[in-house]
Amino acid sequence: MSGAASRLPPLPALTRRALMKGAAAGAMLPLLGPGLAAFAAEETGAATPRHGLSVFGELKYGPDFKHFAYLNPEAPKGGSFVFSAPSWYYNQNAYTFNTLNGFTFRGDAPPRIELCFDTLMVAAADEPDSVYGLVAESIAVSEDGNRHVYRLRPEARFNDGTPLTADDVVFSLETLKAKGHPNIAQSIREMVSVTADDPHTVTVVFSGKQNRKVPILVASSLPIFSRADWAGRDFEASTMTPPLGSGPYRVGKISPGRSIEYERVADYWAKDLPVVVGSANFDRIRLEFYQDDEVQFQAFAKGELTFREEPSSKTWATGYDFPAARDGRVKKPSFPAERRPDMYGWFFNLRRAKFADPRTRQAIGMAFDFPWTNKNLFFGLYVRATSFFQFSDFAASGLPSPDELALLEPFRAQLPAEAFGEAVMPPVADGSRRDRNLLRQATTLLAEAGWQRQGNGLVNASGERLRLEFLIQSQAFERVLSPLIENLKAIGVDASLRMVDAAQYQSRQNAFDYDIMASRIMFDATPIDGIEQIFGSISADVPSGSNLSGLKHPVVDALVSRAASVQSRAELTTLMRGLDRVLRSLHIWFPAWLSEAHRVAIWDKFAWPETKPDYGFSPEMTWWQDPERAAAIGKAG
Repeated sequence: MSGAASRLPPLPALTRRALMKGAAAGAMLPLLGPGLAAFAAEETGAATPRHGLSVFGELKYGPDFKHFAYLNPEAPKGGSFVFSAPSWYYNQNAYTFNTLNGFTFRGDAPPRIELCFDTLMVAAADEPDSVYGLVAESIAVSEDGNRHVYRLRPEARFNDGTPLTADDVVFSLETLKAKGHPNIAQSIREMVSVTADDPHTVTVVFSGKQNRKVPILVASSLPIFSRADWAGRDFEASTMTPPLGSGPYRVGKISPGRSIEYERVADYWAKDLPVVVGSANFDRIRLEFYQDDEVQFQAFAKGELTFREEPSSKTWATGYDFPAARDGRVKKPSFPAERRPDMYGWFFNLRRAKFADPRTRQAIGMAFDFPWTNKNLFFGLYVRATSFFQFSDFAASGLPSPDELALLEPFRAQLPAEAFGEAVMPPVADGSRRDRNLLRQATTLLAEAGWQRQGNGLVNASGERLRLEFLIQSQAFERVLSPLIENLKAIGVDASLRMVDAAQYQSRQNAFDYDIMASRIMFDATPIDGIEQIFGSISADVPSGSNLSGLKHPVVDALVSRAASVQSRAELTTLMRGLDRVLRSLHIWFPAWLSEAHRVAIWDKFAWPETKPDYGFSPEMTWWQDPERAAAIGKAG
């Protein structure tokens, strides 16, 4: 899962795009753990092989299902899908790439490199947290939930024809735990052993301290490498050697830093499995890389790209008047957003002393006039984010329920009073661009936090000036942040913005060298594991991790740890709402803006299933090329 990558407002979600098979899994993928014991014992009997698993025991698809309902088993193969990635994770970078290893810390990898690999199981995009067998034809779970035995399909093959065996799985999981990207290593730290019992049987053992989802993270999101392919090579080093995988695509043409093609593997060993049928339909998936977003848009307008998820509200409202859009060759179909918790905001780096007082952070956020910004810059296309888990049942609202109060009451002495009242909401500005009433309130908060006027600025008791730098990597943020910076300067905050290239942005994030950075993360529907990576103390000092604020709070840690023992979705909902209340009361961010739909523009050559799944959106893996439409607009290739 995963550092927070950004392009234009709103930031692309930090997701795994279902890691590989168009499933709903995001950076925080469907998992399972100690709580599985009751499910395994009551529903299946201990160590009974199963075709699928879910966090709370429910599976939509039976053992004899033919294909996922959101895929078209009759979709034709062929054609191409050319785009610039709207989402990425781990060390991937949508602006450039210099390595083809997308699962370690070093280098910048191209998005969708994961399409070259298979996993043991696959997440279903129309269920919140269910996974079904891919490389593993079955899984048996011990009664205590700590021992998972996978039976591998004997027909599994790497794309050079060599068998995929238990030894390759052992190598992969052990390597990722020891040398994988920090977000991977942190997630699977309670995996204590992986053994090959025979060429087609793998046993994974957990410590018993893992949360309910960790074992399925291992099953459904970790790629399987070829041990032989990596023999004598440094896994942590950057490399431009195409990886050997067993997935539906392999690396094709490469122009380092500029473009990469993934070629469909025609004889893909798993192409007829129920979890695969109807997916991976394009012969070529091509990613283009641009340093400038306007250049990328012009490339789409010219037909060099055939799919675009439009991040700019201004462009969406005013830019689609080029010839192909006017004559109908370019369409703008509508797709609703996923039913998953969505978080987008500007996070304060709490590792810096100037942000230690929450009143300082609260005051800075009060200078943002969202109504004016939405009307004048965003063309009314956004809603204000209010929760860390927007668009989901996990978002707190109003006063705490009795169950939420019971959860939080033991921590009352450690929390602001705000956590026990109405859920904290961002202030609503008057839409004038400079709400003088809110700015007066912000000035009062800054004074209470110890900042006093000295000339045109503010200083603390040590004479240190209150300076604030917004770190960005896209010019589009300038027009959004400029009015905010003007308001901050009006109340004495020496605010500025710094735009850097993608490499500098990642480097500064890794070194925690920033005051404020934006992050958007779309969690999965059951984010038991993801919340620790984003908010837990254990991830606060992990370079390239997702805890941008560096939050270390005992109550947050306590609530996060309780996620491991929830026994039902109702219990999880109470826990998450309580966590949301606490996080909002700590003012570690000021929330940004979100769209309630995918803004998609396409060259009219595609077709897609009638039903969009609730928990995923991966057109490159679930759509197909319509031969007649493609030919009609000269895009048959």
